[in-house]
Amino acid sequence: MTDDSRRTGRAYPPVRKSLGQHFLTDRRILGRIADALELRGDETVLEIGPGRGALTDLLAPRAGRLVAIEYDRALAVLLRERYASSPNVIVAEADVLSVSLGELAQGPYVLVGNVPYYITTPILFHALVPPRADRAVYLVQKEVADRLAAHPGTKEYGALTVNVAALARAETVFRVPAGAFSPPPKVESAVVRITPHENALVAPEEERAFKALVQGAFGMRRKQMRRVVRSLYAIGADEADAVLQRAGIDPEVRPETLSPDLFAALLRARDQTP
Repeated sequence: MTDDSRRTGRAYPPVRKSLGQHFLTDRRILGRIADALELRGDETVLEIGPGRGALTDLLAPRAGRLVAIEYDRALAVLLRERYASSPNVIVAEADVLSVSLGELAQGPYVLVGNVPYYITTPILFHALVPPRADRAVYLVQKEVADRLAAHPGTKEYGALTVNVAALARAETVFRVPAGAFSPPPKVESAVVRITPHENALVAPEEERAFKALVQGAFGMRRKQMRRVVRSLYAIGADEADAVLQRAGIDPEVRPETLSPDLFAALLRARDQTP
């Protein structure tokens, strides 16, 4: 959520803690977030959680078309009033997880947002459903940024890392201190940029099975891959070893050591004829 010191003619509604509202107030950081989108001026931009419109103010003159997705009804009303004279700004009162981003965009688009921290992972996955944004910039909890950029074998490396890495490149752009928000969250934050790969590790028809494999494997992250494959596919040890051999994976390693491309190889090895 973003904030602005300027009023719209009426008092802002109270902060709704149940929605994880923390309004970004630092104008310099807001500018850096807008810059991170690298807009040309003709794109359709979808903004998740515009809040009180501080980032929206910076995006509107840079975007060909701006769709602000706001769940809080009171804030959506204020936003409509605020941008009534801006024909390129559309305020969509909706739960971002219940709408098709592609349908809202009506064509190629880029995505930006300060997402509520308690639903960050669902939003990240939802935004990776095709058609994906050409690039996405998110303000997230620093812990999430660390997980997105993690390497195999580290404690931060997990299902989120692998599922995103299979489809896109994630990078941390810069960190944001808690004091930049009102009210300040109890955690540090970071801005991340996610850019889809031209050639993803998994095809669209494989994505659901890949996600299930990765989630299941990291649910047993301390088990050896032989045990993981036996459990996930309900097969014996010999067959599990054969599947792992076809994927080029040592049966005794653990899920937390496997790179995203090895998970993709494992997905396909299960269906290969010995």
